[in-house]
Amino acid sequence: MKKLSLLFLGLLLIPTLFLTSCDRGDELVDDIVGVTTPKFTLMKEYMVNNNLDIDKILTNVDGQKFVVGAPAAAADVDAFLDGYYIMDIRSSADFLTAHVNGAINVPFADILTEAPKAGTKPILVVCYTGQTACYGTALLRMYGYPKTQALKWGMSGWNPSTAGSWNNAITGNPAATSSNWSYSPAPSNVTYDDPEITTLLTDGNAILKERVEAIVALGFQGVNGTDVLSNPGNYFINNYFSEADYSGFGHINSANRILPFTLADDTYLSLDPDASTLVTYCYTGQTSAVLTATLRVLGYNGASLKFGMNGLYNSNPVWASNQWSSSVSKNYPTFSN
Repeated sequence: MKKLSLLFLGLLLIPTLFLTSCDRGDELVDDIVGVTTPKFTLMKEYMVNNNLDIDKILTNVDGQKFVVGAPAAAADVDAFLDGYYIMDIRSSADFLTAHVNGAINVPFADILTEAPKAGTKPILVVCYTGQTACYGTALLRMYGYPKTQALKWGMSGWNPSTAGSWNNAITGNPAATSSNWSYSPAPSNVTYDDPEITTLLTDGNAILKERVEAIVALGFQGVNGTDVLSNPGNYFINNYFSEADYSGFGHINSANRILPFTLADDTYLSLDPDASTLVTYCYTGQTSAVLTATLRVLGYNGASLKFGMNGLYNSNPVWASNQWSSSVSKNYPTFSN
């Protein structure tokens, strides 16, 4: 009789054991079939299937790049500004001194809660140089606002009176005399594992939103070019240049050249998820800001090299496109209040 009771109890427990799903934080475990799905994979699949792969953050499905330049002519300024809900994420003091017409001063930490106020208008994010705005633009695009754009060059490109950040960043050309500036071919790419993401969530969209919120809360993550140039061995460096520019313009010694990298084709696996700092750099620091924000959401320890090639070697004689100079800055009106 006692044996029958124990057998009966065991039969009752078997379905419970098989129907229980155990969530270990970094993966979803289905005990029925013994398959584990990492949380990174859940988020990755959602992003790929919903036009949020890395290339779609850079250029959305409507062909809109993450950055938009100031109008070519003063006559077009009003129509340009009227087409956006404008978030100026600079300090309140600088905003009150000079801002574009119609802009709202929004702390970076509040961009996600401010975004719904845009209604049907696309969002334009404005900062000092375009770098933090591009970082925020990537996060807003991943959060559900794919038409968000950043003002190229930031307020520096709008009016000479607000161009101090860029003007002060391109002096010295430290790469010109550095032994860590190289013209050698790029090293061969290596394949790494996926980053690990720890969360109790089990839905790809929910995981993505949680990750975006966490990265917004941390603020812009950048690194000074001189620090990387002086000690390149302390970083995993990715130079986001074309192959011709990588060798022709020169690059930081030992920098990788991984371009493009997307989730769908696994080319992102050439990035090291265990690097203490994964530095991405481009020409202006604006594209690298988008990539860095995206990589941090994905679980990498990313940092954008501030001011990009401009901050390292603005006077490089073989380089012409995307160079900052005082002539880049328009002379468009600003408002104070």
